[in-house]
Formats: sequence, C-alpha cells, structure tokens
Amino acid sequence: MAIAKAERLMNLALCLLGTRRPLSKRELRGSIEAYLEAGNDESFNRMFERDKDDLRELGLVIETVENLEGEPGYLARRDSNRLPPVSLDAEEAAALGLAAKVWQQARLAGAASGALQKLRAGGMPEAGDPYEGQHSAIEPRIPVHEAAFEPLMLACRDRRPVVFDYRKSNAARPEPRQVEPWALECWRGHWYLAGYDRDRGAERVFRLSRITGKVRSRAGKYTAEVPDVVTVRETVASWAGEGGERSALLRLRAGAGYPLRAKATAVREGADGWDELEVPYGHGLDAWLVEFGPDVVVVEPADLRADVVDRLRAVARG
Repeated sequence: MAIAKAERLMNLALCLLGTRRPLSKRELRGSIEAYLEAGNDESFNRMFERDKDDLRELGLVIETVENLEGEPGYLARRDSNRLPPVSLDAEEAAALGLAAKVWQQARLAGAASGALQKLRAGGMPEAGDPYEGQHSAIEPRIPVHEAAFEPLMLACRDRRPVVFDYRKSNAARPEPRQVEPWALECWRGHWYLAGYDRDRGAERVFRLSRITGKVRSRAGKYTAEVPDVVTVRETVASWAGEGGERSALLRLRAGAGYPLRAKATAVREGADGWDELEVPYGHGLDAWLVEFGPDVVVVEPADLRADVVDRLRAVARG
C-alpha cells in the first residue's frame, strides 16, 4: 500500500534535518520506504524532485552540496530552519485571542484553539479579554451557517475544481455550475465564493446561501490562472454591489435599511415616512435591494428599477 505523500514529505524532511553531512539521492532512496517502492530510477527522480520543491515551498531551507564523490548531496541545517523565539506582549496576545474567537463556529476553530495553546505553552502571556462583560453587545465572530462553506474552504486551499447547484436570485430553479474556486470572502454578513466558471469561461462570484445540495469535488488541475488576493477581494466587492461609478436614487422607509444608509453618499429625510438616499450603483446592487423587500423603492436609474422588479417577480413565482 502506497505511503501517503504527507508521510513521505515528513520522512524526507527528518532525513535532511537529521544528517550532519549531505545525503545523495541514492542514500535518501535507501532510507525512505516510499522511495524504495518507486518502480524505476526515473519514477524516483520525478518523485524526489517534486518532494524537494514542495518542502522548499513550505519554507524548509534545503542546501545542495557536492559530496566527496563529486555527486550532489542534500541537507537542511538546523540553524537555517529554526524559528526565532515567539515574544508577544499583552496587547498582541489579546489580539490573537480575539482572532481565534472569530472562527469559533467554523472548521478553523480547532486549529485556532490549538495554536493558542502552543503559544501559551511557549510563554505567551495570558491576556485578559478586552471585551469581557460586553459579549452581549460586541462579539468578534464571523457567522458560518452555510453547509457549502467547509467543502469550498478546503477546495480553495487544495486548488480542487468543484461542482454544485446554484440558484440565482432571479431564477426559479438552480443550475449546475463547474467552478475553479479561488477564495471565500465575508461581505456584509454574507459569504461569497470567487472563482472561475468553466461553463461561462469567466470569473464569477457566488453567494453561498444560494448553493443548494452538496458541493462535489472534481479531479484535475485548474484551467485558468488564479489572480492574487487583492484582485479577488476587489472582484467580490464589485459583484456584491460595491465600488459603483454611477449613483442610484432610492426611497427607503424611515427606520429601515440601516446597511443601505451606511453605504449612502447622501440621505434626505422625508416628511411622508420615506427618506431619499443616493447609493453607489455597481454590479449586484439589484440583488441586494431585493433583500429589503417593500422597504425600498428604486426611483432611478430605470434599468436598475427594472432589474429589481424582475427579481421580485421571480421570487413571487417561487
């Protein structure tokens, strides 16, 4: 039975860290069981080069030195791969504690809690909670209720294509989507997935609450280049209705729609129980306005008003 890649990488790292002299490929092949199982020299060489590159990408400093026979040898010196002591003051420790609480409802909760325990065992001060006694008013948490969050988070991490059924806000039924996931973003209390839609041949953003059924992984590599983090975040913001160059005029019921009021560039109080707001108009604003139901009315532009009406009719049809 083949040894898992993670175990093979760990064994290679231990060999390179534990030696005092450079080890040749031949010596490493004889020391690691997974390499002994390689069918031939070509298979071993490909496996070894990939493993060496993976370890370097993970941060292990591997040196290549010629041994006494003139062939290349490899080692990882401990002084080059030793982390400096972790030293945190009380404020930094408090910030890490709050950060760990943010993921309390998600899969990362265990990893965050374990990391804090290791830091405290290494001498990190036990910082008091600056929000202690105020949790009823302020809680540093990111809510994660969608079942799609965990499989999509893992797919983003492992760079694995996925398939899921997605219902657009103006559609009566969900449609299958083949997506190369890039990143997850929490925007105004909702989670979004940014990625490359293979069927449409372009980047798209999907709201997790509109994903129905299970998220299924697919084998194979990405076909599109993954943009950097900043670009993905800008894409999520744009598709969520932010950063619009135009302006929309809305009528909003008094005492309602506080997220819209926070986004507005101008607010004029009305005497008839309705206020007028000017809001930046970008892609996705129509989908957001539908969520406020009868509390918001689009005055202009006409195309935004028509989009909102179409979405409301689709919701009414079920």
